[in-house]
Amino acid sequence: MNEPMVIPIQAYLIVSTLLFAIGLMAVLTRRNAIAVLMGIELMLNAANINFVVFWRYGGGQGMEGLVFAITVIALAAAEAAIALAIILNVYRRFKTVNVDQINLMRG
Repeated sequence: MNEPMVIPIQAYLIVSTLLFAIGLMAVLTRRNAIAVLMGIELMLNAANINFVVFWRYGGGQGMEGLVFAITVIALAAAEAAIALAIILNVYRRFKTVNVDQINLMRG
């Protein structure tokens, strides 16, 4: 019988690093508030991959890595809901979701 293919930890870490870098680029370069929020979500997902991979390759005895990942998922869901509500209110007031313009309209 064939054994399942074991993927090395480096592959997961490379994917996680690339995902985090893409998210960081989106946060730093985008002006649209929704795109910034999506970049933050990518960065949180990259952290989740690291939590689960280090849990799995560290022996997988306890549930610490999975508990951290589930906590991050719950926090990301709450953050997305609150951020979208804030973005909708900002759009209603300023008629834009451009972060640069919102910052200038503060006064």
